[in-house]
Amino acid sequence: MFKKLESQGLITNYNRSRKNLPSKLPKRVFIWDETLREGEQALTVFLTYVEKVKLAKMMDEMGIAIITVGFPAVSKEEKRTVRRISNEEFRQASIAAPARIIRRDVDACLECGIKEIPIFTQFNELNLKYRLKMTKEQVLEKTVDCIEYAKKHGVTVSFVLEDASRTPIQNILQIFEAAVKAGADRLVIADTVGFLRPLSMRYLVSHVRKGLQALGREVPLSVHCHNDFGLATANTLAAVEEGVAYPHTCIAGFGGRAGVAPLEEVVTALELLYRIDTGVNLKKLHRLAQLAEKCFATPIPFHKPIVGENAFSHGSEAHAHGTLTQPLLNKPFPPKIVGRESQFYLGKQIEKPLVEDLLTLAGIRASSEQMQEIARRIRRMQEKLDKGEVQMIFYHIKKLTREMKKGLTEEDFWKIVQKVTGQKPKLSHIS
Repeated sequence: MFKKLESQGLITNYNRSRKNLPSKLPKRVFIWDETLREGEQALTVFLTYVEKVKLAKMMDEMGIAIITVGFPAVSKEEKRTVRRISNEEFRQASIAAPARIIRRDVDACLECGIKEIPIFTQFNELNLKYRLKMTKEQVLEKTVDCIEYAKKHGVTVSFVLEDASRTPIQNILQIFEAAVKAGADRLVIADTVGFLRPLSMRYLVSHVRKGLQALGREVPLSVHCHNDFGLATANTLAAVEEGVAYPHTCIAGFGGRAGVAPLEEVVTALELLYRIDTGVNLKKLHRLAQLAEKCFATPIPFHKPIVGENAFSHGSEAHAHGTLTQPLLNKPFPPKIVGRESQFYLGKQIEKPLVEDLLTLAGIRASSEQMQEIARRIRRMQEKLDKGEVQMIFYHIKKLTREMKKGLTEEDFWKIVQKVTGQKPKLSHIS
């Protein structure tokens, strides 16, 4: 529909201007979804095996290229779940599970029958000192050892550099070169704390690519963007503009803290704004988000782009009237592209022209006075609503949601520790 409007000179699409088209855009992008691992890091979320399989199967059906299904090394139950999922039949997607730079993590993946292992570590001074408590040399040695070990077992290995967005480029290139020499098939740049701006992301990716080319290395790049500043989608698209072909996503942006780049936003933007083939069936995005919302027991915000209840809804007279006249007057694209429909919410802003449009569409004839009366009754119904009652319901729902999301407190933790070990904690702030 937009092409027709463009050709008629009714709208201008600056996205198609030659000056705005990045030269390094890949022709095809492969979506790598992390919902079943990263998404499960959302506060107090727990997915059952059945829920994970349902989500994975739907993602496979709609064309997701890689699906990370869990972290086998974290527990026996998680390992069992990953093994069962890997034994399921998937038509298109490659099933992945991550490992730290520890051989037993790699073994846990191999024992689950996983054929795609992202091996991850950090490599900046902050993490070396406070998290890993290792030297650079030790991290390099363990990284090389685990990648070579995994490759000997015939699996695809991606090397994920966590907190890459706060790591000096020379350090990134140092560990990336070691990973590639060890056999890594892909390299993943992770903005683990959502710290970059889009231009900063383009700068980082371009310099990493140039550095690798100078070393004689050409390996597919991937990116993993967190949403702490609300820039995950923008940063992911910026990385794609620099040639990254394997963006990480999560359904509805679920994930730790503020989440990561939302699957539906990244895919829809790539397909419609860049005209890049992702292989994903956009019509199933909303249904997938609804399934995730149910499995996560976490409501998707009504104003969420693409999959939120209000994404294609109109409440104002002008917008509703305009949409009935020409659907793209108040929308960037037809909702049916992503399996949605336009919705109208009639209230105090309704006027006679909208009533007339709706009656005409329904084949109903009415006089001018009747249409005025219809509009008046609708306005009166909303004006009579008890705002105090609405707010009470809202706060009650919010309270119930907060209680539902509660995890164990620190006090609960120490009670369990005492029961298991028979020892009381000596920390002064614990009663």
